[in-house]
Amino acid sequence: MHLELKDKVVLITVPAKGMGEAITRAFAGEGCRLALLARDIAAVASLAESLRAQSIEILLIRCDITDSAQCEAAVSAAREAFGTVHVLVNVAGGSGPIGKTGAETTAEEFDEIVRLNMTGCFNTIRAVLPGMIEQQGGKIVNIGGTFGMRGKAGRMAYSTSKWGLRGMTKSFALEAGPHNVNVNIVAPGMVDGPRFRTKVCLEMAGRLGISEEEAARRHSEDYALRRISTANDVANACLFLASDCSRQITGIDLPVDGGWASL
Repeated sequence: MHLELKDKVVLITVPAKGMGEAITRAFAGEGCRLALLARDIAAVASLAESLRAQSIEILLIRCDITDSAQCEAAVSAAREAFGTVHVLVNVAGGSGPIGKTGAETTAEEFDEIVRLNMTGCFNTIRAVLPGMIEQQGGKIVNIGGTFGMRGKAGRMAYSTSKWGLRGMTKSFALEAGPHNVNVNIVAPGMVDGPRFRTKVCLEMAGRLGISEEEAARRHSEDYALRRISTANDVANACLFLASDCSRQITGIDLPVDGGWASL
């Protein structure tokens, strides 16, 4: 299977945090030209320099995705630099309050995570879509979450924001489909990494009086494949949905969770 993504212009939001770095490096590995959007440019600088050293074309753009005007300006800058945008990957997002019931969640906490996880994606899609429609082609990949497919006690605000993103994705897929634009969601489950090890596993270990490794093993038992996803697993799913190998796939939720949300 040849993804044929070389020289494609890919716009990625918040590419240097969490799984965002793996996604960015995966597209760089395919020879894509990258427009990287971040509110904190300094946090992305070292990643950008390491990719430039590999002869990857990089454009850094300061952008708060919750501001629609900044998103419009960012897309204009990317199109001016590269001539077009072929792919949008919406990685930016937050976790919202953890361990709070819906009744305990404040209105401010709810508004903040919905604004980031839903409105942010709306702003970037709205900014990039006219150009994709004009060129009669494009790929949009949103990063959702499995808690937005099944819900989660203690994560009401986050689950709501990701569930809403699903509806947004499916509606945009129906509207953009006649213009040869695919819009899909990659929905990671738990992803192995610093947050999983230092927060999730530590919390379980302390609560149950077990080791961190035992906590990780117990988490893995929730999944059919008995293993925790990696950032590279998520990145590979994004590559697939950004390529023409997925030309006939749109409006879907693709769980990358070892078999949890859909089983």
